[in-house]
Amino acid sequence: MKNNRKISSSVSLSLHSHLCTMLVLVALCALVVASSGPCIAAKEAEVINGAGATFPMPIYTEWAIQYGRYTGIKVNYQGVGSGGGISKIKEKAVDFGASDEPLKAEVLEKEGLLQFPMIMGGVVPVVNLPDIRKGRLKLTPEVLADIFLGKIKYWNDRSLMALNPDINLPNDEITVVHRADGSGTTWIFTTYLSKVSPEWKEKVGAGKSVSWPTGTGGKGNDGVAAHVKKINGAIGYVEFAYAVKDKLKYTQLQNFDGKFVSPSSRSFQAAAENADWEKASAFVMDLTNQPGSTTWPIVGVSYILIHKDQADPGKAKAILKFFDWCFRNGAEVATRLDYVPVPAKVYKLVQNAWEKEIRAAGQPVALK
Repeated sequence: MKNNRKISSSVSLSLHSHLCTMLVLVALCALVVASSGPCIAAKEAEVINGAGATFPMPIYTEWAIQYGRYTGIKVNYQGVGSGGGISKIKEKAVDFGASDEPLKAEVLEKEGLLQFPMIMGGVVPVVNLPDIRKGRLKLTPEVLADIFLGKIKYWNDRSLMALNPDINLPNDEITVVHRADGSGTTWIFTTYLSKVSPEWKEKVGAGKSVSWPTGTGGKGNDGVAAHVKKINGAIGYVEFAYAVKDKLKYTQLQNFDGKFVSPSSRSFQAAAENADWEKASAFVMDLTNQPGSTTWPIVGVSYILIHKDQADPGKAKAILKFFDWCFRNGAEVATRLDYVPVPAKVYKLVQNAWEKEIRAAGQPVALK
């Protein structure tokens, strides 16, 4: 009996000791969770809202659909133009903005924004000339600039006929179609024209919105595409995905090396290969009029803008996880839509910027 009491007492002491140890561990775990900041326990957002450039809207829409199927998270994107996207992110009316015109470092600093590249693509002249096959009409940089300056008014102008002796050009008036809203696509296009035409640079210049010498305006890439499609003799400029989607006739264009090239993901990629991202302050990159015999001369980068100081840890994590998924899983669909995906080495630079710059409730945002 005495031995049994000793055994019982020993077991009780052992159980008590284990119970105390477990209670200490639970208390320690609670202390760790409490001290590690709100991002640990924060619930991720189920809806992410963005707005901005129409240049990348086809690919952002497709990524959002695929990501929603994969995660159940809804990503809404409004194509309101780069100017609208910049305004909305500054006002914190959306979770992210998108612009094809990169903001300068001092503006980013003032607004507390981080800017990073998301996708690249080509801007192409498109025409409504019913009797001419797609991709057959040739333009030089000088002739393109003179058309948009209003100096070349008819399709059978001598300069156009000299470039296209094998085409029966009509005696139709040229109607220039340009963007009516603040547009990063316009910034890319007018930046190119400012490089190739001293007269354009002096009289019009480059910007999201410019004082157009001639023509009619359409809102968004889709608006320009719609105007070109319905106006006989029209010429406009759109991101290449819109030309393909709306079955518009794009032109050939003479590049920096003097070669006539057609728009394609391959010719856009040739321009992108000249980018030196490691030396690009705030990721600002101009890919217009790049050298190379196969290079398309009007290529641009589309950027994402997010606030460095995020109020909601769950929302911050959800935003970054979406873009992380796009970088890691979106290249195939981007290429299919004739965009140029951001290279892995550039994404590494973007990741480093996230880790260094983005904070939620004062804490770093961990994607895992």
